[in-house]
Amino acid sequence: MTQPAALSHLKVLDLSRVLAGPWATQMLADLGADVIKVERPGAGDDTRHWGPPFLKDADGNDTDQATYFTACNRNKRAITLDMAQPEGQALIRQMAEQSDILVENFKVGGLKQYGLDFESLKAVNPRLIYCSVTGFGQNGPYAERAGYDLMIQAMSGMMSITGQADGTPGGGPMRIGVALIDILTGIYATSAILAAVEARHQTGLGQHIDMALLDVGMAVLANQAAGFLNTGNVPRRQGNTHPSLAPYQTFDTADGSMLLAIGNDGQFARFCEAAGHSGWAQDARFTSNTLRVKNREALIALMLPVTRSRNTAAWITLLEDKAVPCGPINDMAQAFADPQVLARGLVVKQPVAHIDKALVATDHVAPAVNIHTVASPLRLTATPPVLHRAPPRLGEHTDEVLAALGLDLPAIEGLRARGVV
Repeated sequence: MTQPAALSHLKVLDLSRVLAGPWATQMLADLGADVIKVERPGAGDDTRHWGPPFLKDADGNDTDQATYFTACNRNKRAITLDMAQPEGQALIRQMAEQSDILVENFKVGGLKQYGLDFESLKAVNPRLIYCSVTGFGQNGPYAERAGYDLMIQAMSGMMSITGQADGTPGGGPMRIGVALIDILTGIYATSAILAAVEARHQTGLGQHIDMALLDVGMAVLANQAAGFLNTGNVPRRQGNTHPSLAPYQTFDTADGSMLLAIGNDGQFARFCEAAGHSGWAQDARFTSNTLRVKNREALIALMLPVTRSRNTAAWITLLEDKAVPCGPINDMAQAFADPQVLARGLVVKQPVAHIDKALVATDHVAPAVNIHTVASPLRLTATPPVLHRAPPRLGEHTDEVLAALGLDLPAIEGLRARGVV
């Protein structure tokens, strides 16, 4: 008998869009929760249109579905519903009454006008765990501002410590290559939601969760924030070097670059011996990590001519059995072709049939193609993540979900005719 997925007993109503909220609900869906994603009729989640790149059809042509949407909407059922209409609001209240969790990322107070705020829905379902994701939280002078990942990267100080140092080629503040604060907010939100589920086992009651991108952006400054808060010294950008470790950075090689991540004195001594310069480990300037950081410029000047004497693969081969962290600097294609990535099964594919836009009036379904996504990194031995639905088409499950609420086909068609769904 197959073990149920870890969260198969939970129902989630997903009123969020773009990335932070959908990332959280996808994590819950990967763990087995039944997630119903509610989108605007005719438009859907903004990220359905954030392209290029777009998904390809069976003939290799672009569809109207951006690949961005697929990154965070796997394993969900999708319905369209206009919550600005009273009938739409009533349907959401009915779904919320039957749900364990609701996730939304409207502006502060945005759902109160529809009677879909926490206090209103708590009255119909006291067990509801209601997670609000905003840029700046539910209180404070910026509470009503819209917040986006890039804005938070700038405001939190993240960009001030990312990029090449001032005065060097390419120097200046730099954003991270993905919307990392959105993603981390989704992960923090998932943790908070599961904590609220556990608390509900004790109290029988749900609660409101207030997640803010700014809060997360400040929290994940981690050691850099700790350094500033306890010394008053403002950290600066320093490229690929580390403020507290050396050598811990990229190095030129004979055919490109490599990454050395030496975190202690033993690793440094083993590197020096393997590189043919064991004396560096006894040099009074480099005998401890603190001294290596203090004398970083002199150390790197000695190391660079040596690292350039071998190609990257040769360095990796030389160091891999000596417990000296060393690796390539891959592009995306190289990363997904890496043997370890392949061995871990980190790419998953799900077949999906795309509606042919030219024949949409006849509801013609084009041949199935595969959507590729990155597998969940959560590896539970007894209740592993599930993979049972591809990222859904807009409104793909509307009839199915509404039928489960007790609506018959004429009623659903009536809602559709009135633009409610």
